[in-house]
Amino acid sequence: MIANVLSIAGTDPSGGAGIQADIKTFSAMGAYAMSVVTAVVAQNTQGVRGFVALDPAFVADQIDAVFEDVRVDAVKIGMVANAGIAEAIADRLRRYEARKIVLDPVMVAKSGHHLLDPSAVAAVRDLLVPLATVITPNLPEAAVLLGREPIRALEEMRSCVRALLDLGPEWVLLKGGHMDDAYASIDVLHGPATIELGAPRVETRNDHGTGCTLSAAIAALLPRNSVEDSVRRAKAYTHAALVRSTELDVGSGHGPLHHFHALWD
Repeated sequence: MIANVLSIAGTDPSGGAGIQADIKTFSAMGAYAMSVVTAVVAQNTQGVRGFVALDPAFVADQIDAVFEDVRVDAVKIGMVANAGIAEAIADRLRRYEARKIVLDPVMVAKSGHHLLDPSAVAAVRDLLVPLATVITPNLPEAAVLLGREPIRALEEMRSCVRALLDLGPEWVLLKGGHMDDAYASIDVLHGPATIELGAPRVETRNDHGTGCTLSAAIAALLPRNSVEDSVRRAKAYTHAALVRSTELDVGSGHGPLHHFHALWD
């Protein structure tokens, strides 16, 4: 059976991140893609120009429209924008007893533009994180969720994942891409087991939407795989999409990953 996977996130008109990246990733991983828009974002490969958050009640209406008609096998949550939207998402996911939820706590774009109202951090931490099967913060996002100084070393990551798990998710995938290691990127997956997953760094500017792509790939794989297998396969897919990104010619800044690298040979 083909899995139906829902993305709840903001948009990217240039197609590299947000809901557009999620839809491409779900499709590339063999899942049927659905989407609920939380915010309309004006962005491209050079950065974010601004965004307009939708009314929380309308976000809730979109979620109702999907769950009342379609079997939902997994949910990926990306850009939430504000506390009202976080509350609406949490309310509806509890109402429909949604399972296999992947939360990518999007807070700041690569350009430095804030995509989450600072006052909404508590809502994300207290309402959405406990609903998640997996949360996928990067190091700056993890520091914000825990209210601590930035994480700079692998040993700090090892202690940080334990603190993040105490917030209530089933698993934590702490991404180490922001660590100062020129050769390798190490992610730490922590839950009932702890696994460190390394990968060589890819020398490319085409890294727009990397976090969106990884979390979406995990969500697409979860309905038919364990969390560990889903994360391993999602990392392999994302790494290959980064390596093959040079085959695309999109924009003059941080270009997108090649989501369909395995299909466009």
